[in-house]
Amino acid sequence: MSENEFAIRLTDVKKVYKLYNRPKDRLFDAFGLLHGKKKPALNYALKGVDMEIKKGETVGIIGTNGSGKSTILKIITGVLYQTSGDVEINGRISALLELGAGFNMEYTGVENVYLNATMMGFSDEEIKKKLPEILEFADIGDYVYQPVKTYSSGMFVRLAFAVAINIDPEILIVDEALSVGDVFFQAKCYAKFEEFKRKGKTIVFVSHDLSSIAKYCDRVYLLNKGNLLGEGSPKEMIDLYKRVLVGLYDGDGEGKDGDGENGQNSEMKSMMNPETLEYGTRQAIIKDAYITDEGGRRTSTIIKGSKFTVHMNVSFEDHIPGPIFAFTVKDVRGTEITGTNSMYEKAYTGCGEKGEEMEVTFTQVMSLQGGNYLLSLGCTGFSGADFEVYHRLYDCLDITVVSDKDTVGYYDMFSDVEVKKV
Repeated sequence: MSENEFAIRLTDVKKVYKLYNRPKDRLFDAFGLLHGKKKPALNYALKGVDMEIKKGETVGIIGTNGSGKSTILKIITGVLYQTSGDVEINGRISALLELGAGFNMEYTGVENVYLNATMMGFSDEEIKKKLPEILEFADIGDYVYQPVKTYSSGMFVRLAFAVAINIDPEILIVDEALSVGDVFFQAKCYAKFEEFKRKGKTIVFVSHDLSSIAKYCDRVYLLNKGNLLGEGSPKEMIDLYKRVLVGLYDGDGEGKDGDGENGQNSEMKSMMNPETLEYGTRQAIIKDAYITDEGGRRTSTIIKGSKFTVHMNVSFEDHIPGPIFAFTVKDVRGTEITGTNSMYEKAYTGCGEKGEEMEVTFTQVMSLQGGNYLLSLGCTGFSGADFEVYHRLYDCLDITVVSDKDTVGYYDMFSDVEVKKV
């Protein structure tokens, strides 16, 4: 890649933190007075990361918490310095990291606009020309002439976001900052983000929202525990990320070999929420539950439009005639969206006998919009004319739906559209 083609280049970038047993050891170490066991432990936040981002690309960075995503962004923006390695930047950067971190609480909103834009390298004349656009985007009225310390938290982040995104940078750095304010302001944020893409700006985007990563990014880097695991298309990296999440990645780019026909690892930890609310007579017990994607891999991340399966392993402590198995999907606000059970689906379940176990599977196409959901499970039935709950688990599994096309409402109709002139 020639020098004028890249916006950001990282070469063997490492970031190491020293962990001291006592605060005063930091001072002793500065003077070379720490020896032997008193020397600090070393924590590698980044372990030799290489990245090259072309001008005009939208590049995502994904990974688990503690993988080094935010550290990378802070090094790119100059908030942190790398311990070793080279960082090259071609273009003026605006960063949506810790919104409002540079605000002076005693200054008015307008004064903070000038303060922040000046720190970003803008002249007073340039700021003056941009000021009406910034204030219109923030839309907080006459509060812009009041000290920031009088603002609500919503007003504060609106102004901070407006400053960062309206100064026409060449490189935009975004760290989980698009979903601020109310739903209408969020819509403005995403519209501005898409405007930046159309203008050919370079965007580096860190998010746990895999649907947004899939929708907006041209390429994706995957980090894990400070290591760069790979880079490629959003789908490739999201698939690899799913294997990392469930322990099916062994560090050399290949999935672990498992004991089952789908390559599952027998030592993989349960995906169930350890704080699940449960109740019932416990004549039948849901011992384990998990989700697999269309490739048979255990995961909590499903691509919209693909098949997935909900698995339940149920043991019986008593004779249960005709057990009914069920699952329900809720959004994170607790609204029940959909669900079914073996009776609705007219599936024959037979009888559960004491000491027996059953594996129950529900397979279907994922049509929910991109986002996060919670799964509840149950085993119920009838004792004579009485309805019995043997075991019910609330919010025991989570599902992240990844989508590059969200329509209106909770689920997608997957309509085939045809338009022709008559």
